[in-house]
Amino acid sequence: MALLRLVPDDTKFRFMWLRKVSFPLSIVLAIASITLFVTVGLNYGIDFKGGTVIEMKTDGPADIGGIRSELGALNLGDVQVQEFGAPDEVLVRIEEQPGGELAQQAVIGKVRAAFEDNNVDFRRVEVVGPRVSGELARAGAIAVAASLIAILFYIWFRFEWQFAVGAILTTANDVIVTIGLFVILQLDFSLSSIAAVLTIIGYSLNDTVVVYDRIRENLRRYKKMTLTDVLDRSINETLSRTTLTSVTTLLALFSLWMFGGEVIRSFTLAMIFGIVIGTYSSIFLAAPFLILFNLRRDGKSSGGDEADAEEGTDPAPAA
Repeated sequence: MALLRLVPDDTKFRFMWLRKVSFPLSIVLAIASITLFVTVGLNYGIDFKGGTVIEMKTDGPADIGGIRSELGALNLGDVQVQEFGAPDEVLVRIEEQPGGELAQQAVIGKVRAAFEDNNVDFRRVEVVGPRVSGELARAGAIAVAASLIAILFYIWFRFEWQFAVGAILTTANDVIVTIGLFVILQLDFSLSSIAAVLTIIGYSLNDTVVVYDRIRENLRRYKKMTLTDVLDRSINETLSRTTLTSVTTLLALFSLWMFGGEVIRSFTLAMIFGIVIGTYSSIFLAAPFLILFNLRRDGKSSGGDEADAEEGTDPAPAA
């Protein structure tokens, strides 16, 4: 088991001191992400905009310019053509056509006819109408909002309101900054991206609850220790578990990112970033929020100026 520990058991790093850096940094990242979201906007995929996506495989390296010219002659409006993984794979995005679902289906026929003599294999064709895309956008927003509300009530019921609000703010920060990544890199934001955001919420919450649970145990065990010291001790005790979980998850995600293909590359990149930011927030944001909200113990404020006196024996190292 010692070989699997990435952090020594006797780690005594002063994490709470770094809240003077982590809070301003997180606020700046969140504000920047929101500003970019409002001004630049997400690169919404076909799931949310409506239109047609066609994945083609050509006989030999694809002539992107030639394909773009062929499609431009069809007068289909905004058409995007890009290499999709291998040199002989092409992804075509065609904007929503006026005329409803029948017009979208007609686009497929025109494209197939334009390339029927070029030995092109149509590997994937997706058509999403504007009505469906609107419903998907609303459903995705409701799913994220409902998950955050459920988290609030669950943590509030299990711990105290300070823990609940801290968990929500920590998780919301992870979501906002991840959305900022989508905006900066202009990653395709689709239903799989919503799935990535929800997965990041679950992962971040799991890490946060582990830390909060140890904090609650230590608050009962060390009744005369300052709140700052209890928080530092709790994070150090769970640090090995947190880092080991994050590293093993990242190993799997990096494998998917490198070998999973272009279809899931945006999803895996968002997950990788989300795991990193979720680990950061569970260590440097979740616990410091309890100081910000003046967590009380036995009806008295547990500030950082109390005498440091431990009671009981040291708890067993976290797994």
